[in-house]
Amino acid sequence: MNDRTAIEALRDNPEGRGLNGTYYATAMFLTGMDVGSSGGMLRGFNQWLVVRRGECSSFYWHKLVLLDLFPDLDVGNWKDPDHLTPEQHEQAVQHLFSLVLDFLDVRGDPWELGRMYARHRAMYAHILE
Repeated sequence: MNDRTAIEALRDNPEGRGLNGTYYATAMFLTGMDVGSSGGMLRGFNQWLVVRRGECSSFYWHKLVLLDLFPDLDVGNWKDPDHLTPEQHEQAVQHLFSLVLDFLDVRGDPWELGRMYARHRAMYAHILE
């Protein structure tokens, strides 16, 4: 099973993997999948989100996904299930899957992936010097 198929299967049947529909649980499950692949599944996802957003950030992808969907959300308590309404959890989970699948398209294209990393490096050039 490739990464896309695994993500689509998770998206289509989260309950079958013990998920309860909350963003935190889903994000942590994806983190576990990434760790299980030695960090290969989501390698570059954080950088891709930063480039997509167009501004430098010290946040990890868990918070960047939420800010992409809810720009004014205080992400300080993002792990607390009561931080989002049930509708927001549903939106956030679907948005997460959508973003990961979009990222996998970029990750699968060496030229596009290289361009993304070059844009990311350019964004942080003032820090790296």
